[in-house]
Amino acid sequence: MKKLNLSLVSAIMLLLLCSGTPENKFDFRIRTITAGVTLINITDTVSIHKAIGFLEKAKQTFIAKGYEVQSVRISTQNLHEIIQGPLTENTIDDLRKIDRILVKKNVSMAIGELLAGDQYEPKIADWVTRLINKTSNISFSLSIASEKIGTHSKSIKSAAEICRALSENSKGGEGNFRFTASANCPAGIPFFPAAFHKGVNSFAIGLEYPNLITRIFKTSDWGNAEANLKRVLEKEMKPIELLANTIQNSNWKYDGIDTSPAPGLDASIGTAIETLTNKPFGSSTTLSACAIITKVIKNLEIKSCGYSGLMLPVIEDKILAKRATEQHYTVEELLLFSSVSGTGLDVIPIPGNTSKESLEGIYQDVAALSLKYFNKALSARLFPIPGKEEGQLVEFENPLLTPSKVMRVN
Repeated sequence: MKKLNLSLVSAIMLLLLCSGTPENKFDFRIRTITAGVTLINITDTVSIHKAIGFLEKAKQTFIAKGYEVQSVRISTQNLHEIIQGPLTENTIDDLRKIDRILVKKNVSMAIGELLAGDQYEPKIADWVTRLINKTSNISFSLSIASEKIGTHSKSIKSAAEICRALSENSKGGEGNFRFTASANCPAGIPFFPAAFHKGVNSFAIGLEYPNLITRIFKTSDWGNAEANLKRVLEKEMKPIELLANTIQNSNWKYDGIDTSPAPGLDASIGTAIETLTNKPFGSSTTLSACAIITKVIKNLEIKSCGYSGLMLPVIEDKILAKRATEQHYTVEELLLFSSVSGTGLDVIPIPGNTSKESLEGIYQDVAALSLKYFNKALSARLFPIPGKEEGQLVEFENPLLTPSKVMRVN
């Protein structure tokens, strides 16, 4: 008896699992399809156009099966690997040309880490400020810890100066939305701003599915929440994986799904956690719920990549923002939750007069936590709000961000 052709088997499974009309029929979204490309140089717009062409086809493939695709994105190798030498005004001009293409095609791009290894560059904050004010769709990061070096003390100083400069030189401090300090973050993360790429052209998928977790937890308790979550998530993600496998080809390798349940303004991970705990986020048992979700999403029987951890972005989640306003948790407790969850400190509104030394201290703690837990991928995207003090309400122009009160920094 002849063996069945594997591609035929995959096609049959895909037909069974993904059959349906193009209307949105899921209680989760594809947050991003991110293509990773290695640019020949900073003027390599040919590779950018090829990536955009691939992403447009990939997006339509998923839409045809009923999935909502929020965004498509591109990540490149780290900028310091493209630019051999100092970052100059010419570098910004070249990135502006790429940015115009991105804006026209409604695509965003991450250029990875600005500096290599552990470096302090006294002019980097000024350069970043000019880049932010001359582009709109480009994000970037700075590494503050790695397995090889440990804590990047010099980079932490650079990161704090960048964070302060973006707060002071962008409207509402929202320039920090496009910058993060990353600790042990791997290549292939589809989420921004920590994303960067290595190797052959590839793509990864990021999901927004807190509403799915909420639905699961409505019929779960502490005894069966873990098993229920694993069963349903695998059922929902397998068709995505199968569909992604049909898209990959000799030019585009499939890296996997970043199983992080990215929240949105109408998809709250805070609500999901409270559905299980029956208490406001930040209360006792919040840590336990975070641990359960993280354990499951890190052990799903699918090809995963990136963070694959629990995201708790304060001003991207209405319930997290509400509980912060109600002072149910602190910045330090968010870092504690990161020890059992996922991605670190994300979009945290803090006083505009937070000192550079205080920012360095927060980055230092994130780096230490990352190294303590076996080089855990963490990042810190801090939002010092200009002109605002602890407890004051802050609103944002960015439609992806929700109002909150400024949190205290000890």
